[in-house]
Amino acid sequence: MGHLDGKVAVVTGAGQGVGQGIALALAADGASVAVLGRTAGKLDTTCALLRERGATAEPFVLDVLDTERLPAAVDAVAERFGRIDILVNNAYTGCYGPLLSLSDEQFRRGFDSGPFAAFALMKAAHPHLKRDGGGTIVNLVTSAMVRWDLSTYGAYAAAKSALRSLTRAAANEWGRDGIRVNAIAPHATSPAYAGWQEAHPEEAAEFCASIPLGYVGDCEQDIGRAVAMLCGPGARYLTGATIPLDGGQANFG
Repeated sequence: MGHLDGKVAVVTGAGQGVGQGIALALAADGASVAVLGRTAGKLDTTCALLRERGATAEPFVLDVLDTERLPAAVDAVAERFGRIDILVNNAYTGCYGPLLSLSDEQFRRGFDSGPFAAFALMKAAHPHLKRDGGGTIVNLVTSAMVRWDLSTYGAYAAAKSALRSLTRAAANEWGRDGIRVNAIAPHATSPAYAGWQEAHPEEAAEFCASIPLGYVGDCEQDIGRAVAMLCGPGARYLTGATIPLDGGQANFG
């Protein structure tokens, strides 16, 4: 028996990396999972992994940039599973680089896939989360928001900072509806991190050495398990927080 038995979770960007790790961890604690993302093959892979562990899982192909379609996607999940208890806004398609190298379209894309997509999904999920006795939302942000040196991370941090503020506002406004809303700022061994590590081995080694615990987190065991804890009854009095899942590197004080 898991502490999320009978719960239904929606996880965006769940075809790989952190999203997949979160989906696996939620399922390990008993949740059924709606696996959302852009690439059908990757969603099928995640669903297969979940089903191998005895979980109920269904894929839903969508691009969070298409914000007008997001409410219908939430309704489709609710129709398929009968309820929604957990929403994890993980998907993000942004840009990195010096500010003067970025186009307006690139900058806007980070906001469209980040806070705008999360806003659409959160609003659409609200009546389901409220109706079923109180649900949980977890939004993924970044420790880049509090770095003293934001060079090349400005657009990314700006979009995620907006999402962090949205998290806090929703926690305040929806607390009386029984809905808890938190954010996490993870370091994880995602495909994106692996690609960066391969391309910049010396910088990656320095980065890892700067983490007090000495390693970059595992997508399921370090990040997913923490999200599962946040969604369970043991964290029932925690809302509006930004939790750095980064081995102690960032200072959110």
